[in-house]
Amino acid sequence: MKSGRRISVFCGSSAGRDPAFSALGRAFGEALAARGHGLVYGGAKIGVMGAVADGALAGGAEVIGVLPHFLAGKEIAHAGLSELHLVDTMHERKAKMVELSDAFVALPGGFGTLDELFEVLTWAQLGLHGKPCAILDYAGFFAGIEAFVERAASDGFLRPEHRGLLLFGTRADDVLDAIERYVAPVVEKLVSPEQL
Repeated sequence: MKSGRRISVFCGSSAGRDPAFSALGRAFGEALAARGHGLVYGGAKIGVMGAVADGALAGGAEVIGVLPHFLAGKEIAHAGLSELHLVDTMHERKAKMVELSDAFVALPGGFGTLDELFEVLTWAQLGLHGKPCAILDYAGFFAGIEAFVERAASDGFLRPEHRGLLLFGTRADDVLDAIERYVAPVVEKLVSPEQL
């Protein structure tokens, strides 16, 4: 992937209990901007999400938010974005983020973060896109996910070619390096987008 692409970030609309989560988000946004990448994210000004957007904006990056109408009040739409797309459903939000993005990274968050990550990862497994999917594993937050992936692969639930679809890193630069040098594995296209 060349510099100057858009990277989707999936993360919490909550800041979590530790201020380090928001600091991580802001630092990741700054790192994206420093490499000339744009940000696509959930559109809120609060939580880790808002911190990522603020970091990217501070670095001069293009920042695009995608937010469902019904969450616009609850998640509080960020007013300083390059673009804000308002959509009707969560499915439309994820589809729009996939359409706008060249790569996907998960930072700490809850069920929504995992839902977004695993949907785009499943689409990659099905051959619907060849975009890199990654996790920034701050302080072992996602260690259980990495262990799950290894167990699923060793027990035969993930094919060897699918194991490499999810990248892991513990620093922003490691994750961005992995995304920039990513070459999609050859994956048999199992379904067409219309079948989803």
